Amino acid sequence: MFLMSYGKNNSIQVPHQTQIIKKLTFWKDYCSIGNMGTQNYNNHRKFYPPHHFIYLPLLLIAEIFGIYKIFNDSVNQLVWVLFSVLIFLILYLAIMVRQHYALGLQNRIVRLEFKRRYFELFNTRSDEVEEKLNFEQIAALRFAYDEEFKELLYKALNEKMSGDQIKKSIKKWRADHHRI
Repeated sequence: MFLMSYGKNNSIQVPHQTQIIKKLTFWKDYCSIGNMGTQNYNNHRKFYPPHHFIYLPLLLIAEIFGIYKIFNDSVNQLVWVLFSVLIFLILYLAIMVRQHYALGLQNRIVRLEFKRRYFELFNTRSDEVEEKLNFEQIAALRFAYDEEFKELLYKALNEKMSGDQIKKSIKKWRADHHRI
């Protein structure tokens, strides 16, 4: 039981703290990349199972079915065209709106983390350095620990390493388990 309950003799029974924590963190753990072991370049992407493996596939199946019916039900062809267009719009919105807001916010946070980290390591503002880097490079640098960060930052600025090249150059991966 999640909340307090009354037991024998009307005394209040409070569940053990670990039971509460397990129930509160079920979805966080279920959808977290923290369960995949050590994070590295090959497995650092994250999926949200209800969205990626249930909702989107069902919309895709409905879209394929609608297109199939357009060509195989000439009596109701217009209805199936409208159905397919509607499903396509829902599918498009489901993908784009979710990604737009989540990635926009995440990009702002990654830039702020870069500024804070740069200040902590170099004790100076990062404005001039940040202007010389693109977002892909800034995002890739967050996976490097401090000593590698300094080295890779220098290479990104002077050798124009891409974000992907930076990620592949990281020897000791600093996992980011809080991505969306």
